[in-house]
Amino acid sequence: MTRPFPPLQTISTGLVVAVVGFFSSFPIVLQGLSAMGATAPQAASGLMSAALAMGITAIVLSLLYRQPISVAWSTPGVALLAVSVLPVGGFAEAAGAFVCAGALTVLAGMWQPLARLASAIPTTLAQAMLAGVLLPLCIAPFQAAAELPTQALPVILTWFIAGRFNRLFAVPAAVIAAAIVVILNASDTGIAPDQVLTAPLWITPTFSLASAIGIGVPLFVVTMATQNIPGIAVMRSFGYEPKPGPLFASVGAASILTAPFGAAATCLAAITQAMCSNEDSHPDPSLRYWSAIMAGVFYCILGIFAAAITGFAAHADPLLMATLTGVALMGVLANATHAALAVAEEREAAVITFAITASGITVFGLGAAVWGLLAGGIVYLLSRKTS
Repeated sequence: MTRPFPPLQTISTGLVVAVVGFFSSFPIVLQGLSAMGATAPQAASGLMSAALAMGITAIVLSLLYRQPISVAWSTPGVALLAVSVLPVGGFAEAAGAFVCAGALTVLAGMWQPLARLASAIPTTLAQAMLAGVLLPLCIAPFQAAAELPTQALPVILTWFIAGRFNRLFAVPAAVIAAAIVVILNASDTGIAPDQVLTAPLWITPTFSLASAIGIGVPLFVVTMATQNIPGIAVMRSFGYEPKPGPLFASVGAASILTAPFGAAATCLAAITQAMCSNEDSHPDPSLRYWSAIMAGVFYCILGIFAAAITGFAAHADPLLMATLTGVALMGVLANATHAALAVAEEREAAVITFAITASGITVFGLGAAVWGLLAGGIVYLLSRKTS
């Protein structure tokens, strides 16, 4: 039977989860949406919709299954968007690709062959593709340090020093440093009263085969491989037995519902899942689901003020925002690179996947991530046949 009130410890855990989850990656979300052609109001709507989607989905699923089911936006997915080519149809076509990725996730949850196919993609290749996507973004802070040292270096140093004490709070600390830099350097950082609360904006999705294959499929693959499947594994490592199919279908449905409002992809969390599931969440495993619920509540609150956050970020120099994005992804790049090269027999295929993805090429309207995964997959299969 559900307790009428959450234990105090789970409230504090939920707050920490929301702060870490939101402020560690919201610059990446904004950069990814902007790269897809979103205007500032559309990006604010997308950020709000993504926060509400992961908050509400976490609340509903955690209450339904009495398990700590932490939900997130796809940080690797929006990083992929940030280095993808702008669709011909602009943000409306990108929204159509978001719908396609969500539909594939729902299908993976309801139809086991697709889930098995997604799981069958070698981890080394999926991580190599992710590393290739992240490399240009993680180089940006050092390029910014050379071009804009007075603004970029304080953020980099804050991130590095804070990370020596607590890695989870390194990026939120960098966000605070960036906010101080913006206040000191911008002539006007005020937010108009009508910009405090976020208004949802409807973007009618348009669909094309090129965006479905070039954006939707890679978004689905990277989200499944680096978020959804690991999220299930993390829950199981703490003794929970989630049903993958309904969870995949649920986050996929949330993605479809929020795509017309600008949100890219909703998925199961991995890092914050561990925060909600371990003994620091609550000594009693049967009560830890409250941590995920409270995190969902705080995500929703932060989402309501997404316009103010986006408006403040608009006053920052683009190089400063690129610096913030890069340091936020540095740990993800390190983990992806390690995982990509972990199996000696698969390194050649992984390196080819990485190199092609990092090249940023576009051929026949399809981006580098598609060609990288395809070429790496061919090398992987040929290597297995000849070994």
